Amino acid sequence: MRMALIGLGKMGGNMARRLCRGGIEVVGYNRSPEIVNTLAKEESMIPAGSLREATEKLIAPRVVWLMLPCGDPTETAIEDLLKMLEQGDVVVDGGNSNYHDSQRRGTLLAQQGIGYVDSGTSGGIWGLDNGYCLMVGGEKAAVAEVEPALKVLAPAEDRGWAHVGPVGAGHFTKMIHNGIEYGMMQAMAEGFALMKGKEEFNLDLAQISELWRHSSVVRSWLLDLTADALKVDQNLTEIAPFVPDSGEGRWTVVESIDQGTAAPVLSLAMMMRFTSQDQEGYDFKLLSMMRNAFGGHAVKKASE
Repeated sequence: MRMALIGLGKMGGNMARRLCRGGIEVVGYNRSPEIVNTLAKEESMIPAGSLREATEKLIAPRVVWLMLPCGDPTETAIEDLLKMLEQGDVVVDGGNSNYHDSQRRGTLLAQQGIGYVDSGTSGGIWGLDNGYCLMVGGEKAAVAEVEPALKVLAPAEDRGWAHVGPVGAGHFTKMIHNGIEYGMMQAMAEGFALMKGKEEFNLDLAQISELWRHSSVVRSWLLDLTADALKVDQNLTEIAPFVPDSGEGRWTVVESIDQGTAAPVLSLAMMMRFTSQDQEGYDFKLLSMMRNAFGGHAVKKASE
């Protein structure tokens, strides 16, 4: 199989490596050419200097896999591909697009007979060695064209990837996956914070995190990563208390509201990330003011 991979950042670059090593011929294009040259040299990837050149080096039916930021970069690439591809070709969006956008794009491409597959992709920087979890949406015929690549990218041919439903279902499933991830991370962070705060016990958090990795109910890859970090520095002195959020966490909360389905853990985990990002702290200033106004409680000055 020969396919194009557009966007060779941390995730896309590692996916290109895994595909090349698995026997897939990859035509790679990235806005910054350095990684293209590196992968061409190290992995025998076929380099392309533009999106058009990448499509021209493919054999019909052509498969173009996008690993681009959601929003305008992906939208622009698909608009350009509409002018380059033909009936029977397939576009795969492996980024973190909103599933509503995926449904709209699938309809747009279908009008020209071009298949569209939305692949929710999980695995991060570890996917090169461990494989990726791929949640795939699309028509059966389009998914079948991409299946050889899915089997190489996944941990094994028979697991770690699945055709979960029609166009949009892949990115929807990945959105919910990330919402759950937020809740799990928040629970673990709060639990370790409570243990660190119990100073009279002088708990060794590195020891406990390693202990929990073996046969405990909360064992997980997140716990493995936490244990590795705590072995180095239990105080995390080099890390600022600021947690960014991706669009998918927000979209998950919006989905719960749209459905009228209660998701308090996922929603609160999202709110906690907003709290960490608040440099102004205006709401906390208001709280302090109100306590002083009704109860005469002391207000800590900004200069203190």
